[in-house]
Amino acid sequence: MKRSEISRDVLDALKRGVVIPAMPLSLDANRKMDQRYQRAIARYYLDAGAGGIAVGVHTTQFEIRDPKINLYRKVLEIVRQEFDDFHNRAHKPLIRISGIVGKTDQAVDEAVLSVELGYQFGLLSLAAFKGASNSEIIAHCKRVAEEIPLIGFYLQPAVGGRKLDKDFWRAFAEIDNVVAIKMAPFNRYQTMDVVRGVAESGRSGEIALYTGNDDNILVDLLTKYSVKVGDKIIEMRIVGGLLGHWAVWTKRAVELLEKVHHEYDGGDVSELLTLAAKITDSNAAFFDAANDFKGCITGLHEVLRRQGLMKGIWTLNQQETLSPGQMAEIDRIYDAYPELNDDSFIRENLERWLTR
Repeated sequence: MKRSEISRDVLDALKRGVVIPAMPLSLDANRKMDQRYQRAIARYYLDAGAGGIAVGVHTTQFEIRDPKINLYRKVLEIVRQEFDDFHNRAHKPLIRISGIVGKTDQAVDEAVLSVELGYQFGLLSLAAFKGASNSEIIAHCKRVAEEIPLIGFYLQPAVGGRKLDKDFWRAFAEIDNVVAIKMAPFNRYQTMDVVRGVAESGRSGEIALYTGNDDNILVDLLTKYSVKVGDKIIEMRIVGGLLGHWAVWTKRAVELLEKVHHEYDGGDVSELLTLAAKITDSNAAFFDAANDFKGCITGLHEVLRRQGLMKGIWTLNQQETLSPGQMAEIDRIYDAYPELNDDSFIRENLERWLTR
């Protein structure tokens, strides 16, 4: 699939910037997919105003690809059905993203399947190429890009990613079927490497930059980058977010992005910077920053459990759970920043999401 095969309204929405939650995986007490709650979570995101959903990504748990578990296709199918149902009702352009991982053969297979199931973009993880050169990884990216338009993914090393320099991102941005990049190194220097690479590629007007820096969400969205390339100054903005953090409190995230897009005029941002610190503090609790992100998935599950969108915090990895002290930290965040949650919105709609 090429960019030209995707509707203009979807491409325009991606370029303009939207909220894209990273889909969690809902399990029952037997660690089997709970389809009822999986659908309810997707309905929550779409009714909250998200512009799309990323499925089969880190938050969905990479173990879904284990042949003994075999949930990759299933979870993509379920969310695809919810995309279709919502689109038929709301007639809104939706960005459908599948996570693509592994070495080239596996990644190509996942890209082909994603297109077959109606997904428009592939979020390409490069975690399988830890010791590879830039040229080796770019060859891999070009091959996968033959099958599906790509969203690049700079994943922080703490959860399985690797460092990728400016030269890599310049070469990656030069691939014709690349449409966006999610920057999630949790590192300001490495985020700047991506921005500079895209600027130097000559395609800054074509490639949408999305924050995946859950520790720096609002500051990323407020920042205007100015990069000198030759004798020109290239100005760039991070237009939206593809975030695990936005898998919870999603309606508030939509309101936040709308505020940035429509109300921020480059003037006094002190109030927004105060809000940015609250969001980062919340993320530290949800993502378990104190314990090197070991509880990042279960922290999100705990918020969804409290809201009634999950029955429990179970994951496919039985060793994965909340870290010591993480529950208390989530309690603290709920008490300190009640204005950030969207629990009332969920209470008003939960029964409908679970029964429709």
